[in-house]
Amino acid sequence: MSEADQPGLLDRARVEFDRALQRNIKGFGYFLSSAPVLGASAKDRLIQRGTMNLYHYRPLVDEVYRVPLLLVMATTNRGYIFDMVPGQSLVEYLLKAGFDVFMLDWDAPRADERDLGLADYVLDFIPACIDRVIEETGEPDVTVVGYCMGGVLSTIWAGLQEAPGPLQNLVCFTTPIDFSKMEMFQAWADRRFFDVDRLVETFGNCPADYLYTAFDMLRPGARVASNIRLYDNMWNDEFVKSFRMFDRWTADMLPLAGEYFRETTKALMWDNRLYHGTLEVAGRRVDLSRITVPFLHVTAQHDHIVPSAASAPLIEMVGSTDKEAVELKGGHVSLVAGGNAIRRLWPKLASWLSERST
Repeated sequence: MSEADQPGLLDRARVEFDRALQRNIKGFGYFLSSAPVLGASAKDRLIQRGTMNLYHYRPLVDEVYRVPLLLVMATTNRGYIFDMVPGQSLVEYLLKAGFDVFMLDWDAPRADERDLGLADYVLDFIPACIDRVIEETGEPDVTVVGYCMGGVLSTIWAGLQEAPGPLQNLVCFTTPIDFSKMEMFQAWADRRFFDVDRLVETFGNCPADYLYTAFDMLRPGARVASNIRLYDNMWNDEFVKSFRMFDRWTADMLPLAGEYFRETTKALMWDNRLYHGTLEVAGRRVDLSRITVPFLHVTAQHDHIVPSAASAPLIEMVGSTDKEAVELKGGHVSLVAGGNAIRRLWPKLASWLSERST
């Protein structure tokens, strides 16, 4: 080794030694400290009814767009993925951009809610929230933004309407439509081996642990790899902060109402009725061509939960003339939260909505 190389080698060794020391020191703090506070944007709860909650976020600017915005969260997870911490909150971003933001969020269904079915979600919960948003704002129109299964429920609700009614715009993030293309979930829910009736009859509601394991097994090595990355970056406070936020949200999975889980397994996963146009809710057929309002569907390039093949057909099935499909870099979660979302999805969403919310 030449003498010229030695200073650089010593500098790198010094950096690595310092990082190793910080890993040990901060590692103790990591295990002893409490989880970060998430979802802290100021809000008022307008409806609390069993598993359903409707929140209204307090405005951050004096002038707001006329059309209010209702976020519909996926039924398996909590809505604070949209409101992590200041500076990393989609809700905060939209409020500062001048939107009047509401959220349909979920709690774990109670034991006496085991009989809640698909009709309860799309013919009761969503309409009740929309009616309350209209009452609160005095505006006749609402934009609905659904994430994952929240998008599925939103499109089913919209596809049941004879006319647009109060729906002004519809936005979906990573929303599956062709469930036959969700190959790993298809394998686990294979009707030849998976007795969904027995599961519901045994447990009442589908346990959160069952769902968490199913999602975790999509990438069996991911949790080990993420823990290794955490150790390697324990010296980096920003990395640790971000890791803890997303790790907490991922693990904070909700059980599903038993009948709702049974119905969605059979009608969507097994029979693929939404894609084939044969889905009925309370005797009414869901027709996505009835959706004629401006429509935006955003998908993630590296989504391992809802692959592009599962979500792509939605844009053609919707009857809107003003419609747009956008595929952005990122995964199922990083599409909506974190640095990737801040750079890509959030500006796109705010720009699209601003032209259609006056």
